[in-house]
Amino acid sequence: MAMIELGGLAIPEAALSWNFVRASGPGGQNVNKVATAAECRLHLDAAGFDQTVRQRLEGLAGSRLTNAGEVLIVADNQRTQARNRADALERLGALIAAAREVPKPRVPRRISARQKEKRRADKRRRGETKRQRKPPDDY
Repeated sequence: MAMIELGGLAIPEAALSWNFVRASGPGGQNVNKVATAAECRLHLDAAGFDQTVRQRLEGLAGSRLTNAGEVLIVADNQRTQARNRADALERLGALIAAAREVPKPRVPRRISARQKEKRRADKRRRGETKRQRKPPDDY
């Protein structure tokens, strides 16, 4: 089985399917005749990702994730099929590389007493400024 390197992972080529369609954009009259836009579908079940990477990839894919569990990348910025295919592979690789990165856990920090006091003082100062804008009460 042939493997392809994407985003630092080896993925079976069978997990990718390609469809070439007519594209809008640059190309002049050529656009109306030649199917240069590349649609790349990555079948997540066939790709063999571990569960955590797959979940992060599904989250990062957003609207590019289909109901069938495929990540759909459409590339139509270039004038040739080969360039659009390379562009789609590059973008898919970047998406997979981002999904492989383990997010740094957020560590909640305590706000220091000095910071709390500074915030309260700023609020008091702001309130005093607003109070001074009011007309006097003897009207």
